[in-house]
Amino acid sequence: MKKRILLLACLFPAFTATAQDAEIQSSIKNVEKKVDSVLSLMTLEEKVGQMVQYSGTWDLTGPATGDQNQYRKEQLKKGLVGSMLNVLSVDATREAQKLVMENSRIKIPLMFGYDVIHGYKTMFPVPLGETASWDLEAMEETARISALEAAADGVNWTFAPMIDISRDARWGRIMEGAGEDPYLTSRVAEAKVRGYQSDDLSNPASIAATAKHFAGYGFAEAGRDYNTVHVGENELHNTILPPFKAAAKAGVATFMNSFNDIDGTPSTGNKILQREILKGNWDWDGFIVSDWASIAEMRDHGFAEDLTHAAEIAVKAGSDMDMEGSAYETGLVELVEEGKVNEELINDAVRRILRVKFKLGLFEDPYRYSDPKAMAQIDQAAHREVARDVAKKSIVLLKNEKNILPLSASVKNIAVIGPLADDKNTPIGNWRAQGEANSAVSILEGVKNAVGKDVKVTYAKGADLGVGEKSFLKPLEINTTDKSGFKAAVDAAKKADLVILALGEDAFQSGEGRSQVKIGLAGVQMDLMKEIYKANKNVVLVLQNGRPLEISWASENIPAIVVAWQLGTESGNAIADVLFGKYNPSGKLPVSFPRAVGQEPLYYNQKMTGRPTNPTDVTYSAYTDEEKTALYPFGYGLSYTTFNYGDLKLSSKEMTQDGSIQVTVPVTNAGSTAGKEVVQLYLRDLVASTTRPVIELKGFELVELQPGETKEVTFEITNELLEFYNSEKKWTSEPGEFRVMVGGNSVDLKTETFRLN
Repeated sequence: MKKRILLLACLFPAFTATAQDAEIQSSIKNVEKKVDSVLSLMTLEEKVGQMVQYSGTWDLTGPATGDQNQYRKEQLKKGLVGSMLNVLSVDATREAQKLVMENSRIKIPLMFGYDVIHGYKTMFPVPLGETASWDLEAMEETARISALEAAADGVNWTFAPMIDISRDARWGRIMEGAGEDPYLTSRVAEAKVRGYQSDDLSNPASIAATAKHFAGYGFAEAGRDYNTVHVGENELHNTILPPFKAAAKAGVATFMNSFNDIDGTPSTGNKILQREILKGNWDWDGFIVSDWASIAEMRDHGFAEDLTHAAEIAVKAGSDMDMEGSAYETGLVELVEEGKVNEELINDAVRRILRVKFKLGLFEDPYRYSDPKAMAQIDQAAHREVARDVAKKSIVLLKNEKNILPLSASVKNIAVIGPLADDKNTPIGNWRAQGEANSAVSILEGVKNAVGKDVKVTYAKGADLGVGEKSFLKPLEINTTDKSGFKAAVDAAKKADLVILALGEDAFQSGEGRSQVKIGLAGVQMDLMKEIYKANKNVVLVLQNGRPLEISWASENIPAIVVAWQLGTESGNAIADVLFGKYNPSGKLPVSFPRAVGQEPLYYNQKMTGRPTNPTDVTYSAYTDEEKTALYPFGYGLSYTTFNYGDLKLSSKEMTQDGSIQVTVPVTNAGSTAGKEVVQLYLRDLVASTTRPVIELKGFELVELQPGETKEVTFEITNELLEFYNSEKKWTSEPGEFRVMVGGNSVDLKTETFRLN
């Protein structure tokens, strides 16, 4: 007993420190020994408790009201809860931590998780929009700032980044990811993990990150959230899993499994995904948390008989922590005692959870994230500057007929029109953490901030987009009938030199549970746009959206189109920076924009098929009523200048698997304005043991060029870039001919070939 007390004193500073404690502590040389030391002291009930996560459903700084809340408070005091989510503020997290540290036997600190998706208080562009910047340093910086603000408010764990490959614009959560491409999403995953976690999780300004949703969630059938997923093993390994492998390699602290089933097995209960691939083949040592009640939901899938059966399936499959599902706390102890679950599976899960807690420094100081002075020390003004910078980098210029943009100094009368023109809430986006509603800079405000006193700015709303209450848990009610504001908007357009027309999606039109069969401009927006265009042909359409939109009519008629996504706190100022030429747009699409919703799912890196080209009749892979290509393809985005690409130069036309070749292309700014270009590298394996995509992104570089300047951009092609999951279920490259392509988008490319021997 004496030895046990000394060990506890050494591991937990809440106990008295003695010379003997220090001696014991100095003998513990690494985290693994510390983890094993704690684990050896725990009862089975306490181990299972570490695998339980509660949501904060009551005021932790006051008395617990209600039977459930009182029960949960007692569970915390017994040390039978491993983590909590949605507990916010340093006061609340400190009180919850005190319940554990001052009452439980072992005194294992809690982790506090929260959905810090694209900012905490300072809001940045929604992830899909931010990915359009293709600026990995900026993405890492916004994650770092998000972590800093969250940590200052008591949060030490974020359920981000979401790195599901998303090819279907109907799926509402496409806004939360990095788009349709595995390579780009993999690089974003690495940047976000670095930003959230820094290079040391014990840094109190860093928080644990979560790679989600493992796996296949973005492939939900018909784009309907939570729906079943049908993918083959080839697509799983070559398309869906690469970003997760990149996150694991980058040291992400936790994974989250997903709601969907995949090939007949719910991801939460998928042993191949969780135990064989993630924890086995990838040798990843963090822990897996379920998505909200996804363990319990295996009953709804018809995969588990009851809550205890669901717990058995999940823990055997490798799911380590149960988020608000009540399955583990209900049945896991009994399952072990009855011999249905080996206790070593419980030990493995708890080791993983304790490991992350040690890395976060929580055993050293359980209250390290509960400093009441931390938030006041944050430079919010500096964070807003970063928000404005990354927002303007994320804007994509789709069309600029007759160089209507940037706006000329001769434009003296501007009409700012549209339901989103003076909207200060939509730019905050969905999944807004602690971002304050109606706190963003609107487009109207941004325009007024940008113009001089000699420019007249007139505002007309035109129509409401959504009506009634707006909230995360309610579908948005769209205005489909009220056009009473059209006349005032048309009158303003007639009197103006130019119209800035702000249309798109409300913040709560995209996000979780926001799947749609129509992805055009909702409500009366199309009618408003057509009426404004009749009144004034000088229209700049500014889209605020969280998904690709069907904008074929606008593309054909409106002279200038800007995709501004939902850009966060400094949205209006960033948009004005681009419209008035203070910043030359450099964003590129991370997703394909369709000609019609019937093309969805739509993506650039498709397979060739047996009848890919156009014969003289209709028997080829296409549509009879629309082109099969994207309206605006992956990687597309215009600038206020023109970038010309020279011919590709290869260091060799032959390559071995242990060698590499360099691809060089000269890029020239042929215009009169300085600008940035995302130079993109694509490859195609022409013949392989499985069918391969016609084109795949394998590299990119953001270069800045002055007018008339030329830079040579060089990419190195290594064997790793040529590898894929082949017919023998191995990651390897195969000898043969490859096509290498470089350009400013996935369509307009310079091409060469080489051979892998």
